[in-house]
Amino acid sequence: MAAKERVVVTGGAGFIGSHITDLLIKNGYQVAVFDNLSSGKRKNVNPKAKFTRVDITAPALLPALKKFSPHYIIHEAAQISVSRSVRLPLEDAGINITGALNLLDYAARNKVKKFIFASSGGTVYGGSAKCPANESYPLNPDSPYGISKAVMEWYLRFYFNEYGLRYTALRYSNVYGPRQDPHGEAGVVAIFCKKLLRRETCVINGDGKYIRDYVYCKDVARANLLALRSAATGGFNIGTGIATDVNQLYSRITKVFGMKANPNYGPHRAGDIRKSLLNWRKAKKVLGWKPLTGLDEGIGETVEYFKSERN
Repeated sequence: MAAKERVVVTGGAGFIGSHITDLLIKNGYQVAVFDNLSSGKRKNVNPKAKFTRVDITAPALLPALKKFSPHYIIHEAAQISVSRSVRLPLEDAGINITGALNLLDYAARNKVKKFIFASSGGTVYGGSAKCPANESYPLNPDSPYGISKAVMEWYLRFYFNEYGLRYTALRYSNVYGPRQDPHGEAGVVAIFCKKLLRRETCVINGDGKYIRDYVYCKDVARANLLALRSAATGGFNIGTGIATDVNQLYSRITKVFGMKANPNYGPHRAGDIRKSLLNWRKAKKVLGWKPLTGLDEGIGETVEYFKSERN
């Protein structure tokens, strides 16, 4: 690796993007964070990164890219709410398809070495997927959010075939950890932590028997670094393959807090699938990646982070 290879991380002021930025800088890369701060926080940005406040759908994106002239692009910025995508599919597509295409088209036409894309293993396979799903399972998304991620994977394949742009699509399961936004719908671990710290009653959507695959944010950051360094092209699942329903998750979080607090139950959330688990063996074989952080350890670190934030 050249000492100062340049990487743009979109959404780098956000939850996952900021952990990726930290790891890249630790490994000697020069990083530019592109973020519009609609959900990301300026304080999350590593002080050694160059920060540019820009929206991926705005005309200012292209000159910002040309100025930094990245060797790699890691694209994390997105509209991340499944239920919002159901209510507002045009908005979802504008950000998650058109915005992503702005970056992808620049990458193809300016000889970027590789494009790393944050896809979604929790939505692209759909609710009927055999669990744990592997990468040979057909993409069959049920929500506009999942559709947008699948569409971008097909665009990535087009740009690879047409322009030779190498890419990796990392299909994340449910990512959790420090810096997660407790105000969105995706961060159930963060939501529970914040409410329990405030001694507020947590609400579980539906019956709480929705099974998910929880993967720690720093394991996800490491997957991005390995993908950037790899010549491999294609889609890879990034998860644990371990089933945990929301009721079990809540119980484990309250155990870490050392408290007993019964939750309330609310209505089912639009667009939610019943079960999502990922087989990550391809990532291990090709990228040399595997999950290293167990759920209890990750929850413990997340709880400590939110405690320190409160203090």
